Amino acid sequence: MRIFTAGRVGLAALVSLALAGGLYWQQRGPTAPTYSSATVELADIEDSITALGTLEPLNYVDVGTQVSGQLLRLHVEPGDQVDAGQLLAEIDPTLYLTRVEASTAQLATQRAQLQDREAQLQLARLQAERQRRLLADQATSQEAVEVAEANLRSAEAQVDVLKAQIRQTESTLKADQADLGFTRIHAPMTGTVVQQLANQGQTLNANQTAPLIVQIADLSSMTVRAQVSEADIARLSAGMPVWFTTLGRPEVRYEGQLRQILPTPEVINNVVLFNALFDVDNPRGELLPKMSAQVFFVRASASQVPTIPVAALQTVGQSAANQRVQVIDEQGNPVSRDVRIGVRNRVQAEVLEGLQVGERVITGGISSAHSGSGVSRSTGPRF
Repeated sequence: MRIFTAGRVGLAALVSLALAGGLYWQQRGPTAPTYSSATVELADIEDSITALGTLEPLNYVDVGTQVSGQLLRLHVEPGDQVDAGQLLAEIDPTLYLTRVEASTAQLATQRAQLQDREAQLQLARLQAERQRRLLADQATSQEAVEVAEANLRSAEAQVDVLKAQIRQTESTLKADQADLGFTRIHAPMTGTVVQQLANQGQTLNANQTAPLIVQIADLSSMTVRAQVSEADIARLSAGMPVWFTTLGRPEVRYEGQLRQILPTPEVINNVVLFNALFDVDNPRGELLPKMSAQVFFVRASASQVPTIPVAALQTVGQSAANQRVQVIDEQGNPVSRDVRIGVRNRVQAEVLEGLQVGERVITGGISSAHSGSGVSRSTGPRF
């Protein structure tokens, strides 16, 4: 009997606990929603188009040779600073020196021949005049006069031929002298040797294209060649601000203005990319050719303005500037409010009208909770 009585007492205790728990939850009431929220804060904001780019010198020249032959001496190497007119390399001049000497000798021979022909011309002229005087005195025949005049014309023609040959030889000599001069290759501009394209002792053939020896660049100004997708290129315009960072120094920001969009695209892996060019000063030489750049084309920007996450926005009407947000009032309840938006990117939006710094807006997710305030104090959108 005692065991039976104890069992009844235990069952009664369980029932009492269940009733007490139900009464507690009933008195507590329904669960309150919890919102992800963010505070209106002053911040810098920028609407930009991103692209990848490569640096190259704004001014550079590929230095080659205009004559064939062995690269006898190379006086510079990559990294050397050179001045305009400085000797860079020498091609073996033996062949070209021989040609100059041969043309010089031929010219001397022709000039000596010209002197001889001019003397013969003078003699032929005197003989023709003499025969004409004798014919006037009937002391010679008409045939003798004609022979003398023919000899005169022949002597004049021979002088003209030699003069033409001399002019031709002089032209050949100038060309040979020019080729001889081309064996000494000088820097066409002041700059830095950024690339060596031929080695000392190498035989260069200039019959079809000019073989390149070195590349010289002025590294004080650089050009960034950014590849922009077909979808974004229509939103770019010449003169818009642009900035970039490099992989080696991501904390340093370099700024410029878009100079040019090349009309012919490149197709890489079936993707159409347009080249957008802009220039930047490089006084300390920090930027080098072939460096990679993360480029930002700035469509709009604002400094220290009220901003909120775009997750808080609800579009109202046709205008993208007219939006609606849910503001959390002092009692923790959401209240709809119309706002006007300025600069906007994928993360933040500038608030022109409708909100004050310090107010909180709902950015998303509603969950069940038993908090009295009903608001989660997160500072940004949940992802």
